[in-house]
Amino acid sequence: MNLSKNPPLILASTSVYRRALLERLRISFEVISPKVDEAPLTGESTLELALRLAKAKATAVSKDHPHAWVIGSDQVADLCGAAIGKPGNFERALAQLQLMRGQTVTFHTALCLMKGDIQTTLDVPTEVTFRKLSDDILESYLLAEEPYDCAGSAKSEGLGISLLESIQSDDPTALVGLPLIALTGLLRDAGFVIPA
Repeated sequence: MNLSKNPPLILASTSVYRRALLERLRISFEVISPKVDEAPLTGESTLELALRLAKAKATAVSKDHPHAWVIGSDQVADLCGAAIGKPGNFERALAQLQLMRGQTVTFHTALCLMKGDIQTTLDVPTEVTFRKLSDDILESYLLAEEPYDCAGSAKSEGLGISLLESIQSDDPTALVGLPLIALTGLLRDAGFVIPA
């Protein structure tokens, strides 16, 4: 099989995590920043927000690249209906982890594959239960890994796994930011050869 025959593919994202995940598939792709306003709309649920942003990212890049397949993805963490975003710093990360301690958080990882007028958008939810840990342990974790660019303040692919009691999902890569099981199916349907 010849991977050079795969259609053009673009990842509409600036996320190093999504890029690294897509590289696992060993297919050629380009990365373009989608430049999308990620602010939630009034009354929008966390699921609606994730799906809208995934589609908006794909659409923003697809307009200038109508002959390529474009991947848009977004993740929104939901605790009791409230969105938990990227903390940005130690103080907000600690507050997030304290809030989620002993709680189950749903991470909605939305995916959109688009080419022109053709699009498929879906959500791969992941249920994550956080352990009841002391502030000292939470602080120690944050200083060790500095996960300030991750929704929920814990990197499950790193030391953050120690903060978790359980993970329930149909796709283990969804929690990291790009659901590869779902994406591989969509890409194959679009004519991609995976693996070579």
